[in-house]
Amino acid sequence: MPVLPALLGRRPASLHHARAVAEALGPLAGARVLEVGPGTGYYTLPVADWIGAGGRLDIFDVQQDMLDLTTRRARARGLDNIVATQGDARSLPYDDRSFDAAFLVSVPGEIPDQDDALRELARVLRPGGRLVVGELFGDPHWVAPGALQRRAETAGLRFEERIGRPLAYFARLSRPTGAWTPTIVADDDERRER
Repeated sequence: MPVLPALLGRRPASLHHARAVAEALGPLAGARVLEVGPGTGYYTLPVADWIGAGGRLDIFDVQQDMLDLTTRRARARGLDNIVATQGDARSLPYDDRSFDAAFLVSVPGEIPDQDDALRELARVLRPGGRLVVGELFGDPHWVAPGALQRRAETAGLRFEERIGRPLAYFARLSRPTGAWTPTIVADDDERRER
């Protein structure tokens, strides 16, 4: 849950309502979508609803407790199109080109290496796939739009637009439909392809 609204006694919906994620992602019916860092499921449950029974929402988090809480809440609402996986966003356990879309809200700043995480997200998105990143100013891990854009472009993602207010935004990114060239990164003494 974003920190600033919690401190001010307001729900996240006052600045970042759940419908805005779906609007930023575009059409979702029947899609396979990935959410990194679902927290308590604030965005998860409405997105799973919008995807519908013909689609699937994979939720991925480093904390098993958050995954358990979110899946319990989903079951209580009768949602059975959610699959939870625990792990590190710097090494996603999914095949290349697995997802039509992905999203994460107030999460990038909590990942120790945002560049690795963005490369992984680019890898698992299908060509033309959409990635939505939400940020809320006041979160201690805030990622400014310019920094996100630079990192995303280095990871092979195209920055399409910023949606929202000055203190709360969604960035819509996409994986280009043409040939995608992985970025070569230095890792200590050796170079490897990502």
